Amino acid sequence: MGPYVDSIIPNEVMPAATGVVVIGGGIVGTFAALTLADRGISVVLCEKGYIACEQSSRNWGWCRQAGRDEREMPLIVQSLQLWREMGRLTESDVGFRECGVMYVGESELDEARFAAWATMAQPYDIGTRIVRGSDLAALMPGANRAFPCGMFVPTDGCAEPQRAAPAIARAAQRKGAIVLAHCAARGIERSGGRTSAVITERGRVACDAVVLAGGAWSSLFCASLGIRLPQLKVLSSVLRTAPIKGGPDPCTYLDAVGYRKRRDGGYTIARGTVYVAPFVPDSLRYLREFLPTIRKERGAMRVRFNAQSLREFSGPRTWPLDRPGPFEATRVLDPAPNRTLNREALEAMIELYPQFRDAHVVQQWAGYIDVTPDVVPYISPVETLPGLTVATGFSGHGFGIGPAAGRLAAQLAIGDIPCADPTPFRISRFSDGSPIVMGPEI
Repeated sequence: MGPYVDSIIPNEVMPAATGVVVIGGGIVGTFAALTLADRGISVVLCEKGYIACEQSSRNWGWCRQAGRDEREMPLIVQSLQLWREMGRLTESDVGFRECGVMYVGESELDEARFAAWATMAQPYDIGTRIVRGSDLAALMPGANRAFPCGMFVPTDGCAEPQRAAPAIARAAQRKGAIVLAHCAARGIERSGGRTSAVITERGRVACDAVVLAGGAWSSLFCASLGIRLPQLKVLSSVLRTAPIKGGPDPCTYLDAVGYRKRRDGGYTIARGTVYVAPFVPDSLRYLREFLPTIRKERGAMRVRFNAQSLREFSGPRTWPLDRPGPFEATRVLDPAPNRTLNREALEAMIELYPQFRDAHVVQQWAGYIDVTPDVVPYISPVETLPGLTVATGFSGHGFGIGPAAGRLAAQLAIGDIPCADPTPFRISRFSDGSPIVMGPEI
C-alpha cells in the first residue's frame, strides 16, 4: 500500500450550487481550490478517495527547477516561490527546505547538455552551477566514486508529499472551500453547449466552471465526454529507508538512482532512467502522438501487461451518471511496487555510498504517473466544452510545479489574468498541426 498520508476532516454536506468544481484532490487540485477560495469564489473539491491518495503522496518529493523544459520555466520559478511561502500560506509545516537539486554527469555529452540547459536558464537567475572536483565531492559526501561534473541548482528544494496536499486542502477549507472526500465525480452536465453542473455519487452540484485535475484518471474522464486527451500511465516504484547518518543532502539524480533526504533523516530512493508502462487500450489509441517518445525512450521503457492492463481492457469508456462508474469501482490506484527496480536502486545507492550498506528499508510503494507525448503538462481550457479546464499530464514532475499549475488552472477557469502564458500547455497542440517538441534530455 501507499505511504501514510496526513488526514483532513472533509466537509460532509455538498451544496446544490457553487462557482467552480475542482475534480481531484492532489497537489494541483488542492492549490486550485485554495486559489479560488482566496479570491472569494465559491469552490467545491471532489476527491473520489482521500486527499493526496495517489501520485501526489507517492512521488519523490522534489521541488525542482533543474532540468525543466523551457516551456515550464516561468511556471516553475513561480512555484518555487510559492513553496518558500507554503508555511505561511497553509499555516502548516510541509517540510519544504531549500536543499538544492543536482544532476550528476558521467560523460562529456552530459556536460554539454548541462551547459546548454544552464545557458537557457540563465535569464531566470536561479543560480545554476556546473560543479566539478572538490565542489562536486562536497555535495556527495561519502561517495566512493568521482564523477566528471554535476549540474547543481541551489535554489531548488524538496518537501514532504504526504503532508503538502492535505495542508493545502485544510488551508482552502479555512478560506471557505468545500472539500469532499470519498465523493467521485461521475461526469459533467451541459447546458447551452457549456458546463453547467457536475454529477457526483452524492448528487448534482451546479457550477459555472470545472477544473479537472484527475491525474492518471483524466484521460478516461475526458473520454466519457467525447474529448480526446492523449495521456498514458507510467508505473513509478519507490522505497524509503530509516534514518542514515552522514548521507548526502541535495536531491540528486544519476542514471542508476535518484535520492532525496527526508525530513526524518531517512532517504527516498528510486531507479533513475528505467520505468514500467502498462499496455492498455490507450497505448494503441494514442500511438501516433506517443511514437516520438517511444522511439526516444525505448531503451528505458519496459512495457508490461499487468493488473492495470486487465482493468482498462475490461472497463467502460462511458457510463450512465445515475449509477456507480469506474471512479467508484477503483477509488485509489495502489499498484504493487516493482521490487526488482527498487532492489536495483538500493544496490546502486550502496555501491555509490557504502554507508547505506546497513540501511533498513521501511517501506516500498508505487504509483501511476500521468504522462503526455512531449512530457509537458496540459493546463488548458477545453475548446469543445466551454467551462472545463484540464490540468493534468505532469509526467513525473507535477509535485514541484503543482502550486503554480493549480493557480494557473484556477485563473483560466474564471477568466482571470494568467500568471504565466498558457499557450505551451494547450491541449490542441496535438491536433492543430504543431510539431511535437520533446522535453529536455536532462
